[in-house]
Amino acid sequence: MTSLQLSAKEEMVEKFLDAAARGDLSQVSALLTRVPSLLNQTGYSGWTALMLAARNGHYHVVEGLLSHGCDKFLVNSSSQTAYDVSKFWGHRHVSNLLSRTDEGCQRVLPGTDLSPQENYFSCEPLDRLSAKRTDKVWLEDRQSAPDTVYLLFSSLSPMVSSSQEEDGGAAAETKLCRFTYEAVKDLIQKPSAVLIFLGVERRKNRSSSSSSQEPPAWFAISSDEDAAELLKRCREKSCSFPKTPNRDLLNLNEEDAGVVAQARSVLAWHSRYSFCPTCGSSTRLEEGGHKRSCLNSDCSSLRGVHNTCYPRVDPVVIMLVIHPDGNHCLLGRKKIFPAGMFSCLAGFVEPGETMEEAVRREVEEESGVKVGPVQYVSCQPWPMPSNLMIGCLAVAISTDIKVDENEIEEARWFPRQQVIDSLFRGARPAFTVPPRQTIAHQLIRHWIHMNSNL
Repeated sequence: MTSLQLSAKEEMVEKFLDAAARGDLSQVSALLTRVPSLLNQTGYSGWTALMLAARNGHYHVVEGLLSHGCDKFLVNSSSQTAYDVSKFWGHRHVSNLLSRTDEGCQRVLPGTDLSPQENYFSCEPLDRLSAKRTDKVWLEDRQSAPDTVYLLFSSLSPMVSSSQEEDGGAAAETKLCRFTYEAVKDLIQKPSAVLIFLGVERRKNRSSSSSSQEPPAWFAISSDEDAAELLKRCREKSCSFPKTPNRDLLNLNEEDAGVVAQARSVLAWHSRYSFCPTCGSSTRLEEGGHKRSCLNSDCSSLRGVHNTCYPRVDPVVIMLVIHPDGNHCLLGRKKIFPAGMFSCLAGFVEPGETMEEAVRREVEEESGVKVGPVQYVSCQPWPMPSNLMIGCLAVAISTDIKVDENEIEEARWFPRQQVIDSLFRGARPAFTVPPRQTIAHQLIRHWIHMNSNL
């Protein structure tokens, strides 16, 4: 019976992959509706449905698979992603979709043919409609609309539900719990509640029949009610508030992660600015939760623009330092890292400091290595609590390492092949790298792609 069940499952996977390769979107969608765990299944040589659709230039199938939340960072046995496959076979419309950028706007290093990666937490499924934040009438109307979506936070953690496929072969899927106005209106009315307008859903279908109807609005609400009581409001199974956000929030799909990046960062700012940093008086929420104003009419923060009145974003440089020979990179590890894990060096940008100088200063402070040229690659919102990670490549002009043990535990030069083995799960890798959702992982991957055909 087990072998029959296994062969039936393999047949279903083969049918799904074949439909993607042929460009049959209706069959792909129908199979996913019946068996969602097919989404990231692999066939011969580790090829996924996304890779097969990209190979044959089936734009609408690629678009459909992405809308279901498929993992576009998976690699086949040749270490190629779906993006790499589409570029190789010349399907520019597909590669543009997978990279989410127009060719004319690409930011790549000189001499490379790379598209900047779309980093985790950077997806923008909502139109923020910042101009509507001062429209109190419009906001109040949207709050009570029947299709409005509410996300519920406790201690800066969003309520999520996790599900495991019945066959036990698929990884648990974590999703944000969505609530209606009727389900949370009692929480909104409490004085201690913090309500944030996040935006409205971006229209995926701009047909004339739907153009007159406003898309659903999204809000985040933070409550100080007991977490166990809040969980009773959710009808989904296995609801929880993540206790370790640096790890647990990485299990969300890219769209949910993009929403959390905004919501958690703004809520974290509110948790630190309930009192005016200028005079110490109490503050009140304004502009859909995107501003706090001092209640002291004599406070200087009420005159002019002050960065204490609006949500803070703290810039952090994170950099992969390349050896002068071009075939080694510098990675370090902190004591809090899991055993065997090394990552890029990083540090906060100081006031009055450029991004490039911050890279040079932090690298020298932490490792003793001096850096020359610095090249921006991409950035990543990191809502723990509210950082903007500015990813860079930097070229070393010295190679001797002397670590600041107050900052990091160890730093080493790693040869390219060891990095490839670690990145693509080679046999017995010498070390491990951070997960793919981190910009550190993507910077390392970017460097490996620079001089290879991966």
